[in-house]
Parts: sequence; structure tokens; C-alpha cells
Amino acid sequence: MNDSYDVVIVGGGAAGLGGALSLTRARRSVLVVDSGAPRNASAGHMHNYLGREGTNPLDLLRIGRGEIAGYGGEFISGAVVDVRRAGGVFRVVLADGGEVAARQVLVTSGLVDELPDVPGLRDRWGRDVLHCPYCHGWEVRDRAIGILATHPALAAHQAQMWRQWSADVVVFAHTAPAFAGADLDRLAARGIEVIDGAVAGLEVADDRLTAVLVDGRGPVARDAVVVPPRFTARVDFLASLGIKPVAQEMAGEVLGTHLAVDPTGATPVAGVWAAGNVIDPRAQVISAAASGVQTGAMINAALIEQDVEAALDRSRVG
Repeated sequence: MNDSYDVVIVGGGAAGLGGALSLTRARRSVLVVDSGAPRNASAGHMHNYLGREGTNPLDLLRIGRGEIAGYGGEFISGAVVDVRRAGGVFRVVLADGGEVAARQVLVTSGLVDELPDVPGLRDRWGRDVLHCPYCHGWEVRDRAIGILATHPALAAHQAQMWRQWSADVVVFAHTAPAFAGADLDRLAARGIEVIDGAVAGLEVADDRLTAVLVDGRGPVARDAVVVPPRFTARVDFLASLGIKPVAQEMAGEVLGTHLAVDPTGATPVAGVWAAGNVIDPRAQVISAAASGVQTGAMINAALIEQDVEAALDRSRVG
């Protein structure tokens, strides 16, 4: 690892590697700092990625790293704990105490999926506990699906979405307040039952999920259970720069946080950019990678402007 780079990228997922590929091909010196904890590590396959449908997401990262290394990009395993501006550059501080300087910083640290506190849920996450129909709907088509409700409007929306893939969809009311009458009518019209009562836990029998209700009813067997995670942006290390996440809303409910950026990927702090799930929790792998590529191009344009200004300053002195 060198002491200074044109760009330090925080996060080595699809968005970070997309940005690194764009920048290294532009002949920029790039360091990718990655903690080795991709959000989709528990998923065996990724979908809707044109040309790589069904690829293991870890294989995609391995292939991407090799491509970037071929253009001179560098990688380090570790976590970034602080980013601060010093002497016209950014100092990126690592958890092991190391520091590296960067002219520009690209944040692709992603988010954390915080799941509802239901025993058994985390153990099946990414297998048969799911959240995105576009990522997993085809794999559970025509199977028995349960929607775990925490927000009634969101649960009603999710149920109607998943009904596209299966006619056997039920909603576990769980901790959601009362559903609106219009939502109940819409659910009933498509044969979607709402089961009252909180879910005490998920159990597995014969490799099939069963939802056990708090009042002892059930168990209700399901092939997949859909949950609404809280999407929390991984951006604590930006606090020294005054960059804070903002609320992420969906279906009228606050479901987490994300970084706000302009259309180029720029944050309010000049020289700090962001791409991927950290700015858009809904981004799938292919769109996160595209976000990184596009923001990488914007970063290169900003660096070119810096290079031009520096050349002008030298010519004036000369």
C-alpha cells in the first residue's frame, strides 16, 4: 500500500468495484478498502444481472478484483474508522491505526439489513427468509409465501408484489397496527389472507419453515417468509466531515437511512462521493455496479479539473 492515491474507495462490493474499474481504466491510482462482509454473502446466487444471471455473488467480486488488479488497482482488507480533510487532501484512517491520503474518496460501504427480532429469522436470511421479489421471486414461484408485517402499508404493498409470483400468499399481521379497510379489501380481492397475532418465531421441519404465533396458534407452514429489514447505511466513519445519513422512506414509512447525493454521486462535501446501496437501498447488484461506474467517471472528471488548475498554477509561476 502506498501513502497516497488519487482515489480511496471505502467498500469492495459491486458499487466499489464498478467505481474502481472505471477509475483504474482512466489511469488513476486507486485503493479499495474492504471489510470482507458483503451484504449478499448469504445468497448463493444473484439475479437480474444481464450476462451473469445465477452467478454466485462472491464469484462476481473475485472476478472483478482480478480485472481491477490488471489495471493497477490495489486492495486492502480492513475497516475505515474515520475520514478527515487535512492539507488539501483526505486522510483515511483504518481500524488498525494506518492512514492513507486521497485526493477524492468514494463511499460504497453499503448498508446493514437489520431484521425484526423474531427467533429463527436470521438463521434463514438469504435462503428462505427474503425481502426482494425481483431477487428471489422466481425461485419461490407457486410456493407458499408469508409476509411478516411491521408496517401495514408496506406489508400490503409487499403482499401484492409477491402475489405476482404465487397465488398462495398470506400476511402475518405481527406487530403492524391495524390495516386500512381499503388495503384489506384489495388483499381479499386477490385471495391474500391476513393472519392476526404476532409471530413468536420461525421453526424448520423437513426443510420447510413454520411460523409459530405468540398465542399458540399454528404452526403455519410456509416455503418462504418475506421480511422488511431496516436499511441502515454504514457511514459512521464520515462523522468528522459532518456527513450524516438521512431517513429512507418507502410506502410512507421510514425504513432506514441512506446518504443523500446529487445526480453525479457527489455528497455535500466536495471530494467525497457515494454510490450503490449506501445511497439507494433498493439497488440490485447490477444497478449498484452501474452506479459505481458512473460515479467513477464523475470523480475522474473532477480530478481532471484539479489537474488543469494545478498545471495553470505551475505555468503562472514559471
